[in-house]
Amino acid sequence: MRISDYSALTFDCYGTLIDWERGMLAGLAPWLQRAGVTADENELLVAYGRHETVVQTENPALPYRDIVARVLGRLAGDFNAAASQDEMREFGNSVGLWPPFPDSVEAMAYLRRHFKLVAITNVDNRSFARTHLLLGEPFHAVVTAEDVGSYKPAHENFHYAFERLAEMAVPRDKILHVAQSLYHDIAPARTLGLANVWVDRQTGRGSGMTPPTDAAPDLRVATMEELAALHRAEG
Repeated sequence: MRISDYSALTFDCYGTLIDWERGMLAGLAPWLQRAGVTADENELLVAYGRHETVVQTENPALPYRDIVARVLGRLAGDFNAAASQDEMREFGNSVGLWPPFPDSVEAMAYLRRHFKLVAITNVDNRSFARTHLLLGEPFHAVVTAEDVGSYKPAHENFHYAFERLAEMAVPRDKILHVAQSLYHDIAPARTLGLANVWVDRQTGRGSGMTPPTDAAPDLRVATMEELAALHRAEG
């Protein structure tokens, strides 16, 4: 694969550009301390991922910050604890503060000079507006789950992005999708015939936050810095 053969890059953001594990654990910390819950970090992340998939399926039109809030309520039940409405709301509102990976801002600034960049994110508009600032505002267009009314891996989210890119005169065969989640992104990208890159941020330590899939990516990199370096090496 030559990355420079493409005109646009579409991105998953949380897990790919944003360290959602670190952000999520920081957002949970006040509740964990107040409720006296002691749990292994991986145990918390796996439980979060399990509940998130269910809540999103049950409430496809609910903004992501409210999905996150409801997940805390279900997490509390897992650990025989309680979470107040204020604690749930605070956790949901933490999404826009989750930090970028150390290489994300510089890599995205570089890629923006060479490609049209479009986010396809499961996050709501209000939360992503804060995230976009943290990333240095690299995107030419943003497609959120709130815009579409569904959550990836639903194909509607990708089709919405295809329409935005068509407005920029970018055909589908010139789009390269970049993502960390095999389940939410690489699997639907392959079904849609979309070239893809897996950013394997969890190499050797999978957290089990997403359901398993046998989807195989077209290209694998470990970081966004590596992806930018591959493009740079193409000249």
